[in-house]
Amino acid sequence: MRIVRFASPSGMSFGVLDGDGQVAQIEGHPFGTISFTGQRFAQADVRLLSPILPSKVVCVGKNYAEHVQEMNTGEAPEEPLLFLKPSTTVIGPGDAIRIPPGSTNVHHEVELAVVIGARGARQVPPEQALAGVFGYTIGNDVTERDMQRNDGQWTRAKGFDSFCPLGPWIETDLPAQGLDPADLEVTCSVDGELRQQGRTSQLLFGIPTLISHISQVMTLLPGDVVLTGTPAGVGPIRPGQRVECTIEGLGTLGNTVAGADVTSTAGGPR
Repeated sequence: MRIVRFASPSGMSFGVLDGDGQVAQIEGHPFGTISFTGQRFAQADVRLLSPILPSKVVCVGKNYAEHVQEMNTGEAPEEPLLFLKPSTTVIGPGDAIRIPPGSTNVHHEVELAVVIGARGARQVPPEQALAGVFGYTIGNDVTERDMQRNDGQWTRAKGFDSFCPLGPWIETDLPAQGLDPADLEVTCSVDGELRQQGRTSQLLFGIPTLISHISQVMTLLPGDVVLTGTPAGVGPIRPGQRVECTIEGLGTLGNTVAGADVTSTAGGPR
């Protein structure tokens, strides 16, 4: 199923997007047994929001060998390199990535995003880690590169409002499409120019390893998101451009880029 979160004249809801472009509204959240309300909307008549509002976004740095080389920041890590994005970074498809005042070196980073399901994950071994996965979506780990280099840690560079686009939906059953999350094509284009291209099979640490490793440190709650790392080809984005992140089987997450004077979406529909 493709799970969406959307805004309609009656408010914000979760729904299931079918192959005919119709959104079937569901009761409450999508974890557990799904119950439909009977209301249906044409996709064109609703606004898709970020498909989930996580309590935290746990990110993995330097998880593609070629990206480690292009960043010129030393050797690949011996274990997953973790950092966090606050929930206020999350925006949805079509929302604007906002460049902080005075910044000229903000980069895109397309990533496979793993959404944790109802059982969560706490101190799970790798062989049990996938049981805690609800589904997969697309993330863009937007980064202010100068701040990342200057600060010595990544909280400010990764943590600005709008620096984590997610969407357009959560796919809960990739195998039904004949696809394996461990081997999906991942690309990013800016104004139609291909910038990044890789496959999740190139991850230095795979999804079960990442979930297990993170869960030894912190409890992953239902709806939390794990960003798995970005392939080589990251580069700058500027106001007026459009960034499109595409992952095989998951569609395309498109966002415009704007200056800092755009009204924030934090605290409102995301």
